[in-house]
Amino acid sequence: MVLALLLCGLFLVLVVLGLFVFGLRRRLIQRSGGTFDCSLRWEAPADDTADPKGKGWSYGVARYRGDRVEWFRVFSYAPRPRRMLEREAIEVVNRRTPQGEEELALLSDAVVLACRLRDTRVELAMSEDALTGFLAWLEAAPPGQRVNVA
Repeated sequence: MVLALLLCGLFLVLVVLGLFVFGLRRRLIQRSGGTFDCSLRWEAPADDTADPKGKGWSYGVARYRGDRVEWFRVFSYAPRPRRMLEREAIEVVNRRTPQGEEELALLSDAVVLACRLRDTRVELAMSEDALTGFLAWLEAAPPGQRVNVA
C-alpha cells in the first residue's frame, strides 16, 4: 500500500514537473518578442484547394528572427525550432479560409496562406492580425531581394 502511494506521488510530481517545463519553454520562446500562433502544414497537397480531411496540420508558435521565421511545435519539449522559413525563399501563392474539416483542426479565426518554399509547398494558418504582420515582414525585405506576395 505504501509503495503504491509512493509511486502515485512520484507520478504526480513527474506530471507537474513536465507541465512546468512545457510552460517554461513557451515563455522562453516568447521572451524575445515577435511571436505569433501559427499552424503549419509541410508538403501540402499540390493543388490549390484545401484537403477535405484537414490532415497534416501542426499547431505551433512562430518567431521572427532577422531574415527568417523560426517555427516551434507547441506540443514539444525541443528547445530548437522545428522549421526555419527564410524570407528570400518564401513565395506566397494564395490565401484562403479553412474548408471542411480544416475548420476543426485550426484556430477559429485562422486564414490559410499557401506558400512555396523553394521546391516545397507549405501552408501556414494564422489570425488575420498575424497575417498582416507576416506579409509586412515579407515585403520589408532588404533592397535587392526578390519578394513575391500574392
